Amino acid sequence: MFADRERLVEELQQIEDAGLWKQERLITGPQGVRINTEDGEVLNFCANNYLGLSSHPAILEAAHAALDSHGFGLSSVRFICGTQDIHKQLEARISKFLSTEDTILYTSCFDANGGLFETFLGPEDAVISDELNHASIIDGIRLCKAKRHRYSHADMSDLQRCLTDASDARTRMVVTDGVFSMHGDLAPLDEISALCEEHRAVLVVDDSHSTGFIGKTGRGTAEHFGVQDRVDIITSTLGKALGGASGGFTTGRREMIALLRQRSRPYLFSNTLAPAITAAGIRVLDLIDEEPERVERSQSNTLRFRQGMTRAGFAITPGIHPIVPIMIHDERKTMEM
Repeated sequence: MFADRERLVEELQQIEDAGLWKQERLITGPQGVRINTEDGEVLNFCANNYLGLSSHPAILEAAHAALDSHGFGLSSVRFICGTQDIHKQLEARISKFLSTEDTILYTSCFDANGGLFETFLGPEDAVISDELNHASIIDGIRLCKAKRHRYSHADMSDLQRCLTDASDARTRMVVTDGVFSMHGDLAPLDEISALCEEHRAVLVVDDSHSTGFIGKTGRGTAEHFGVQDRVDIITSTLGKALGGASGGFTTGRREMIALLRQRSRPYLFSNTLAPAITAAGIRVLDLIDEEPERVERSQSNTLRFRQGMTRAGFAITPGIHPIVPIMIHDERKTMEM
């Protein structure tokens, strides 16, 4: 018998008593602005379907076609017999879209971040992370043996301090979310990239919440700040604006991507991305270029929603991102809402 069962029951009760119990709501149809649930049709304000492409007919058509032409799955990791032509096509398409040298696909951005730091950093190196970075970055850093430094959220003076404190490291790697998913604020990449150049540090940006819709043409946070050529590595996802299914990627300097193919454990020991998702990802990127008004509409809708919520008397955090935190100041009421 499991000896710690009582402890687990106690922990579960503590979560429920604190009003933090996560309840999964069942959706009985496809993702969209309006979704069908067990309680009827509702307006959906909480998905990361930023461009409305999760159930777009062209995306579904591409996925259906790939099922017929490339099958359901590969039953293999990439380097054995799990690489199809469409995987290389998607990697090339992402590189073209983001103006980078090369790209490597993962089954999720969590895996992309999980396999990043241990590939490049050892005990003689240092990794410097924003205190509000995503859980996948935090877990990825835990897997590497580099010295760890954490700077106060978006505080450039504190980042400068960390870079100075780590001046004796062989490699200094600064990592930040491009957009912080709990707050909707953008990392000041213009200032961060300038500090990285000054200190000869590598800059890594997780752009999961901006790829496809932030920046003039949807190229992400680096485009928004005009520093696309000053970011060494971008990790991101196909699971939000880019179709919303699953899949992640790392893109950037050619030599760095090549080393990830040789040593990144989530890449080497996980099955390849499903053909339907891969083909849909290619079509999504084509659609963004073919229909630039989607990016413009997302940005104008965000402004309209922010202004409307403010007029309605809600306390929201300022910004330009579709993630709009509504401050309730009560855990239980927040979970109920």
